[in-house]
Amino acid sequence: MIIKGLSEDKVKAISKIKGEASDVLDYRLKAYEMFKSMEMPKFGPYLDIDFDEVLYYKTSDDDLTDDWGNIKSDVKDELDTLGVIDSEKYLDGIGVQYQSEVIYHNMLKELSDKNVIFTSIEDAWKRYPDLVRKYFSKIVSPGENKFTALNGACFSGGSFIYIPKNTKLDRPLQSYFRINNENLGQFERTLIVVDDNSSLHYIEGCTARNYSSSNLHAAVVEIYVGKNSSCRYSTIQNWAPNVYNLVTKRALVMDNGKMEWIDGNIGSYKTMKYPCSVLKGDNSRGTCITISVAKNNQHQDSGAKMIHIGKNTKSSIISKSIASKGGKADFRSRVEIKESAKESEALVKCDTLILDKDSSSDTYPTNILKNKSSVLEHEATVSKISEEKLFYLMSRGLTKEQAIDLIILGFTDRFKQELPMEYAVELNNLLKQNI
Repeated sequence: MIIKGLSEDKVKAISKIKGEASDVLDYRLKAYEMFKSMEMPKFGPYLDIDFDEVLYYKTSDDDLTDDWGNIKSDVKDELDTLGVIDSEKYLDGIGVQYQSEVIYHNMLKELSDKNVIFTSIEDAWKRYPDLVRKYFSKIVSPGENKFTALNGACFSGGSFIYIPKNTKLDRPLQSYFRINNENLGQFERTLIVVDDNSSLHYIEGCTARNYSSSNLHAAVVEIYVGKNSSCRYSTIQNWAPNVYNLVTKRALVMDNGKMEWIDGNIGSYKTMKYPCSVLKGDNSRGTCITISVAKNNQHQDSGAKMIHIGKNTKSSIISKSIASKGGKADFRSRVEIKESAKESEALVKCDTLILDKDSSSDTYPTNILKNKSSVLEHEATVSKISEEKLFYLMSRGLTKEQAIDLIILGFTDRFKQELPMEYAVELNNLLKQNI
């Protein structure tokens, strides 16, 4: 079944397909009314989206399974070529969304024995409704902007993860998202709860085929980090250059908790994404390390947000942007240290590398400090590859292209250090292909 365009009846149809409870349908309908009345963002890249042409839902021929052998052969072969199937051996669990639905989910038995939950958001609503209801849409509300409202109306797929108290995972959990249909919109909803004294590393991967018409990716991610807990969210989004990537990600961090965003944006036509940590608890920590690559008229508008509420909170935002071949890579941040956040510290550092005269970058920082006992630092640099560096490297036997590759890989080293080895290697390959 394919649902093109959006209306109240079509929102009801999505809910009916999923067999949802009445309160979930009510949530969708209220979000749809908000979507209709809200304007497009007043900042960032111009978004020329014809919402009537978007496919808001496409069923999969594959039912949810934990056995690759049950997945249709052409889909399985495609995922195998992308390296998704092989990556499972490095993980404690993996979920795969193809089009609008999660088709594969598997987790080690020892995690089930520890009462870890890792499943699709739809399955979680049916099996753990009270737990989902406690956290769902409490950190990101549908009324925040047009695309959170759109996600609220037609969310489909995504992951629900619950890490019980006093539980630490040895290896990451991963979700992989694939768009494989022209004009398809993907609206996954991810909800992660890391309860007290626990830890999680979650990895997200995203790809899409390239079409002449646009695809829309408008996801929402909510993360709750309990007391003395930590969560690392690593993502490398390698969307095709026809994708609008418009994502809202936010974490709420309690006492002594730590939230780390490792955020890579490569490809996509236009991106608006600013992972946010709300440091509510005393002594909580938030970090965000991002890399964005823009070329061939792509516009990456990315960055991060840190909101300090608790005492003695600390945050850092480290951003690396690369613009080439007419691309535009902008950095946008918001750091707010509230009056209650006594003795807090925040650091923002954004570096941009512009590779030619046709490319550009702008920086839009917002820094708000509301008490006198805290410190907020901001640094920004914009640079080009110097002829001196090229001459030096070429004098050592490298070609000009090899020298440029080496400089770029060094520029992004801080980001790669935060990735597991196999993903750092993948990032190196993606950078070479996309610059």
